[in-house]
Amino acid sequence: MQKSYVQIDLKDNIIVAITNLEKGLVTSVAGTEVTLKEPIKQKHKFALYDFSVGDELFMYGVLIGKATKEILSGTAITVDNVKHASATFSAAKEQFVWQAPDVTKFKNSTFKGYHRKDTKVGTANYWLVIPLTFCENRNIDVLEAALSEKLGYQTKKDFAVDTDALIRNYKAGASKEKLLNTPIIATHEEMAKKRVFPNVDGIKFLKHDGGCGGIRQDSETLCKLLAGYIANPNVAGATILSLGCQNAQISMLHNALKSLNIDGDKPVHYLEQQGSLSERHFIEEAVKVTFLGLIEANEIERKPAPLSKLVLGLECGGSDGFSGISANPALGYASDLLVALGGSPVLAEFPELNGVEQEMINRCATEKDAKKFYNLMRAYSAAAVAVGSGFENNPSPGNIKDGLITDAMKSAGAAKKGGTSPVVAVLDYTEQVTKPGLNLLCTPGNDVESTTGLVGSGCNIVVFTTGLGTPTGNPVAPVLKMSSNTNLYERMNDIIDINAGTVISGEDTIATMGEKILEHIIKVASGEFASKAVLHGNNDFIPWKRGVSL
Repeated sequence: MQKSYVQIDLKDNIIVAITNLEKGLVTSVAGTEVTLKEPIKQKHKFALYDFSVGDELFMYGVLIGKATKEILSGTAITVDNVKHASATFSAAKEQFVWQAPDVTKFKNSTFKGYHRKDTKVGTANYWLVIPLTFCENRNIDVLEAALSEKLGYQTKKDFAVDTDALIRNYKAGASKEKLLNTPIIATHEEMAKKRVFPNVDGIKFLKHDGGCGGIRQDSETLCKLLAGYIANPNVAGATILSLGCQNAQISMLHNALKSLNIDGDKPVHYLEQQGSLSERHFIEEAVKVTFLGLIEANEIERKPAPLSKLVLGLECGGSDGFSGISANPALGYASDLLVALGGSPVLAEFPELNGVEQEMINRCATEKDAKKFYNLMRAYSAAAVAVGSGFENNPSPGNIKDGLITDAMKSAGAAKKGGTSPVVAVLDYTEQVTKPGLNLLCTPGNDVESTTGLVGSGCNIVVFTTGLGTPTGNPVAPVLKMSSNTNLYERMNDIIDINAGTVISGEDTIATMGEKILEHIIKVASGEFASKAVLHGNNDFIPWKRGVSL
């Protein structure tokens, strides 16, 4: 049975409205009776006690803000009466003990993936075409037009328009009536059957606006990110287009690949336009080497792999007041299951760990990682302040409208995606996941920048929780969208894969929902069906230039 309001933690002094609450409603929370003095909208919060100016507000058991005005019990918590505040933290670790969940149900489970020479396993099999500078983006467009649909791959929709069928019938002398009745729409499944290379899931074209201009460090970081994409187990090989004079040189990418110890493990073809006879010869060679690469990639077939080979990106975006109650903790439970099975979940979005830093530090397995996380968070916060901003500016207008009033409130809910397991490694942007267990990866809170970073560090599948809805995807890793509420799932079912709103309605517990998430992950990782983002061709790719991005 669905509750109408909830106190998430016994320490909380603000209460979440699960449904719209009317003025005059008498509530009883932890032995305290409160009469609502005004209507409280669904997903928003009301005061359990009277607050004076400066009083601390707690949610999820952590400090999330301070009162800027007197707040009476039973009245709404808003941006007009609360300001952001978060708990202080130090690099010193406290003792941490973890109780792993029961994984008997999944003990003998496997997924069917693509096994690589470096022992990693992909959930997909892609060929990449990558420009080293934005100057090559037009040539990337030419290659995409020449290769994708001709080889049976969809571009931007979950269907393709077969104009060639009309042309063939027209040249054969078909009447206008026959042309009007000619089937020209092919579904994703129909297109897959027509692929020239059935074991290759697609060719992905990673256009970007970097590689030259800016500062040299931006190009170095970009090359490390691109090397991470080539190294990702979902990738069979790559074609690299270079202009020749840009900051991001071929040698820089080659060295980045060597540092990942995969140089030679995958075919990578480097082409430089300024050293080519002409643009025509340049494009011709790019098409040919890509085609030959696809022949080689097609020789790989899916085979069973243990769940320990899953590297799961944990992402959220378009969050609402239910995200931290349903979708995020359910994903956190799935994360804990995966850790217990030897897999590697990865939690990113460092601005959205503001307020729970001490918890993450305490969970670090080593003092070294605790100190690294402490330093990364301090540096990130200082960089934001230096440009006149700060983590308090992280919540978007959509977040605030749907009940996430402060960054600490948003962060405390977002951190739930990481479950409760120990942190085995803390990684800076572009560093690779190498240890089984929960990893922390420094990325911005920006949805696409963060997802781009997760996949660049080795994630072979991503679950993306949302309360407001987003079509976001990734070129290399399948991105599963999970709604925090059933209303969103029903309205945007074309882009949402999983509904965690059943936790809010009482149909599921956090544990049962977490198990359903892992079951869904296994099916998508096995290629049994595609995520909605893959079906729609959502190939969002935005490298982080390491400036301040919240």
